[in-house]
Amino acid sequence: MNFTSDNVTGAAPEILEALVAASSGPTPSYGEDPLTACVSEKLSALFDHEVAAFPVATGSAANALALAALAPPYGAVYCHEMAHVNTDECGAPEMFTAGAKLVGLPGAGGKIEPATLRATLEKAGAGVVHHVQPAAVTLTQATESGTVYTPAEVAALSEVARSHGLPVHMDGARFANAVARLGCSPADVTWRAGVDVLTFGATKNGALAAEAVVFFKPELAQSFAFRRKRAGHLFSKMRFLSAQLDAYLEGGLWLRLATHANAMADRLAAGLAALPGADLRDPVEANEIFISLPEPVTAGLLERGYGFYRWDGPVVRLVTAWNTSAEDVDRMIADARALAKA
Repeated sequence: MNFTSDNVTGAAPEILEALVAASSGPTPSYGEDPLTACVSEKLSALFDHEVAAFPVATGSAANALALAALAPPYGAVYCHEMAHVNTDECGAPEMFTAGAKLVGLPGAGGKIEPATLRATLEKAGAGVVHHVQPAAVTLTQATESGTVYTPAEVAALSEVARSHGLPVHMDGARFANAVARLGCSPADVTWRAGVDVLTFGATKNGALAAEAVVFFKPELAQSFAFRRKRAGHLFSKMRFLSAQLDAYLEGGLWLRLATHANAMADRLAAGLAALPGADLRDPVEANEIFISLPEPVTAGLLERGYGFYRWDGPVVRLVTAWNTSAEDVDRMIADARALAKA
């Protein structure tokens, strides 16, 4: 009954089985193995676009190295002020870009508005030697508020970025949850909407430790292999990262796992939102719930062993995952109801 994060879960059986299978016999090292090649082929098929794909072990590495390929040391990377790259990566983007500045922008529901981005870029001081120079835009999908950018919203932001000559990166740590909610093609919310580089997340959705940096414009990836090696993410036994991604993509497993996580979030949110005094802070569009609960309910649930985070005042955050059970969700709702009545 741990709803603190989708990082607390184990790995999906299909992915564990793939790791065991990958361990049989020798295979070329440093990404020259057949599984790594297969992952690139599967990602190209998934996105209906030839891609350059690079497996890495963590989302922080994927994001930081992707931004390093886009932004020079004197550059500015525009993100939402609550974006994971800005608040939870311990300066990794700044370090791997060798000094680029993250510029956080406000926006309701964890989203950047095109008008906000446009106004910021218009007064950014492009060409002025005293200012960091606009270099890239990064979007979080799903956002840190558990909301989702629609293809039209991504396209509108990409249009603003493109009008200023900036590439667009998408932090897709919960990309699967976003696509599952939108019901659209992965291509529609990425390259067709103007995204140049995607961090394709798997760790939060059933993998052990695996992400992929996906370039929709191969010319942007020219330095990435060297950056990955320098950062220590060119695994000698790369097949074990690739085996996870290969299994994740096989037969739509990635989308099935995310669809379940989203359904459990919907179920939990509906039950908790019906409590007297409860109030959802943001729409539940992926697998994160931000909800204000009466203090006796929050305290009582914590005392009963439920895991979740106090977030901001009366707001708590709960996260469902690929293996969250309906029984645990229903038990929490029932306990919350009992506490609300007490």
